[in-house]
Amino acid sequence: MRDDDRLLDLPDAEFGSGVIGVCDICGQRQAVIVLHKERYRLCVLDFLNKTWIKSEKKPTAPPPVYRSERIWFPTEAVAGGRAPAIVLTPTKVVRHPVVLVTPDVYGITTTLLDGAIRLAREGCEVLLPDVGKTNGIGVGAHLALRSGRLARGGVPVASPKVAELVALYRDGLRYLLTREMVDPNRSAVFGASYGGALALAVAAESTSLTAVALAYPVPIAPETLPGLVTAPLLLVRGEGDRLAEKAERQIRSSSAGAGATFLALPGAGHGFLARDLRAYDLPLAERAWGEIVAFLRARLLPPPPPPPPPPVKQAAVAVTPATAPPAPSAIAPPPTRPTGSSPSASPGAGRNAAT
Repeated sequence: MRDDDRLLDLPDAEFGSGVIGVCDICGQRQAVIVLHKERYRLCVLDFLNKTWIKSEKKPTAPPPVYRSERIWFPTEAVAGGRAPAIVLTPTKVVRHPVVLVTPDVYGITTTLLDGAIRLAREGCEVLLPDVGKTNGIGVGAHLALRSGRLARGGVPVASPKVAELVALYRDGLRYLLTREMVDPNRSAVFGASYGGALALAVAAESTSLTAVALAYPVPIAPETLPGLVTAPLLLVRGEGDRLAEKAERQIRSSSAGAGATFLALPGAGHGFLARDLRAYDLPLAERAWGEIVAFLRARLLPPPPPPPPPPVKQAAVAVTPATAPPAPSAIAPPPTRPTGSSPSASPGAGRNAAT
């Protein structure tokens, strides 16, 4: 029996078993790895290049730009001590900046997924807490957000249900900063609509953030809370969005408004980033996403500094013969005087004495 026929005799081989055979991709006879369900025979290199998701691509296709996984992160904000979330991780093996996305009580919507995927493709590790499947988050939180805005003019951060959401997201950010292959010195938060107000509340408590991005946020209460944000801030809204316009005025009147960037898109309304809503506008959404991604990329993924210029050698200064000092051997010795002569005697005095 040939070595490469041994695969036919291993119907119960476990995933990752190694045998001697011929790789299905490169065609070389060598040590290969068994992929139990897919019946591939791959050498080590092709095994590492194989995409982790089920697809029609050949195993030699390059890996995806990012991968996603469902995780549970520790938190004391809800019963059970943990909460579900989705993490999008770039596959490039470098330190990644992190972005926390703060959902509304509706959970992970098309808007948040769209933004998370764009940021993951840029090289950011993104965490989306799945509040729609979190114990204790439901109708009470929904009413606290909506009724609080109507009664108090903004999302009431002091409300117990709203404070619970803010604590949940704060714990999510803390967990995200401890993940492997992340850079804890580069972090940001992003939120839209009511999630934008919650992102602002998280940013007010996290002084180490690198950036904050908001899409048509709802006003927040108290109005002075934006003054606690220390990170650079971007706010994108529709020109006719009165709710987001009020939130912008709150930020402009605070200390955070001095370094903030504001973009009002003409013709856009509230929710123009949501693909499943009637307010969705593709050209305006693409322009807004371009501004948001560029803002976060400039702060989380700045280009490396240019290399220093090469040292310039100083040219040797040539000394001309005219200005060169004479050599020590070329200096003439002082004149010698005759023996017995006096410096003060003159030639006439000697002649008179002889006469």
